[in-house]
Amino acid sequence: MAGLDPAQWDEIRALGHRMLDEMFDNISAVAQGPVWQPPPDAVRQHFAQAPLPKEGRPLEGIYAEFAESVRPYAVGNRHPRFMGWVHGGGTAQGMLADMMAAGLNANLGGRNHVPVDVERMVIRWAAEMFGFPVDASGLLVTGSSMANFIAVVTASRAMAGREIRQNGVAGQNLVGYAAETAHGCVARAFDMAGLGTQALRRVPVDADYRMDLSALRAMLAADRAQGLKPFVVVGTAGTVDTGSSDPLDQLADLAQAEGLWFHVDGAFGALARLSPIHAPALRGMERADSLAFDFHKWAQVPYDAGCVLVRDPALQAAAFAQTLDYLSREDRGLAASAPWFCDLGPDLSRGFRALKVWFALEGFGTQGLGQVVARCCEVAQHLAQRIGRTPSLRLMAPVALNIVCFRVDVPGADDLDTLNAELVKDLQESGIAAPSTTRLGGKLVIRAAIVNHRTTERDVDIMLDALLALVERRLVLS
Repeated sequence: MAGLDPAQWDEIRALGHRMLDEMFDNISAVAQGPVWQPPPDAVRQHFAQAPLPKEGRPLEGIYAEFAESVRPYAVGNRHPRFMGWVHGGGTAQGMLADMMAAGLNANLGGRNHVPVDVERMVIRWAAEMFGFPVDASGLLVTGSSMANFIAVVTASRAMAGREIRQNGVAGQNLVGYAAETAHGCVARAFDMAGLGTQALRRVPVDADYRMDLSALRAMLAADRAQGLKPFVVVGTAGTVDTGSSDPLDQLADLAQAEGLWFHVDGAFGALARLSPIHAPALRGMERADSLAFDFHKWAQVPYDAGCVLVRDPALQAAAFAQTLDYLSREDRGLAASAPWFCDLGPDLSRGFRALKVWFALEGFGTQGLGQVVARCCEVAQHLAQRIGRTPSLRLMAPVALNIVCFRVDVPGADDLDTLNAELVKDLQESGIAAPSTTRLGGKLVIRAAIVNHRTTERDVDIMLDALLALVERRLVLS
């Protein structure tokens, strides 16, 4: 496709206009189609068996294949009745920003160009949003899994000494702490950092699924008595199962008293700080040494757009910066504008994620994003109230933010876990709505996460009505 002549450029422009128009139509009408539909075997087989192309083919044919075989079978998170996992709904503005970023094809690892300044601006805005110092450092990454990994690596090197970078973690006896409800990516971060998953202590939670601080204190004392070195405590803002948040302010006090790094995994819940109604539940998050969160969830930025913030820029740089001859910094020219983002994380090659984040923050404004959070939580409360009024349904956890966990509980059913699991699959395959499942207290429950800015009370009513109809059908057939 390189070296196109004027006629070929005209063809590309015409096709590009059509592609954009059709994608706009698809987004604007997303609620009119199914949330999700199972991909046909023929489509799957086509991609599984497609040979490596030896010669190029026209863009129009490639696009036609996308429109027929890919677009209809996406996961469905743009749809207002997608409630299965905490996925943002995206926006048309974000799609355009991604397109323009791809057109620039900028590498944000470093060097002297304005896209780097856009990311610096976004990081500065994020620090302000969450109460961090204005000079805090940060990085846009794939998601909170990578953000938590960067935070754990930074914490281990800050608390145990930079020599870990040369000598490794063997013999350091480092241990950290997170609630039983913490996301699995925290344990994975310990794994990838070479600490081992057993170095992450899982702290029991209370009846509201929040970390039990008395249990944490006892675990700290026991580990120290064994000669181990506690170095980090991880609090969660918005747990993946129930949306609860750990007592962050008290955790900050404890971390300070115990000499621990205080990290917060705020993958989606951190954005609740922008809602005046829900911000008090996150008090203390602004005291963290580091914070992981995602713009691609409640901020509705297209995937992928995670972020890590670190209070002390020197500590993040000490954990990741490297000196290589071919990456030397200069006082002017293309190699100027240090420090570079490649010194703050593991990636040297990085895309221009900051453009779509900038568009989202400018387009919504922090007040607008706060309203998105508040509306999602209102819709979740509406769903919880309907569940409370329905005899065959039972609420299984407090609704702290936007996640509602409930269960179909009908007399005489032999296996309620199996019944609820099958009902969720029935509902997903119907295309009407897509909740998911999790386990609480050993019981399988239905989980509805309200994250999409398009979701309304009517959408959860449609989901619940369809679920109840499926219950009746299964009871009749049984």
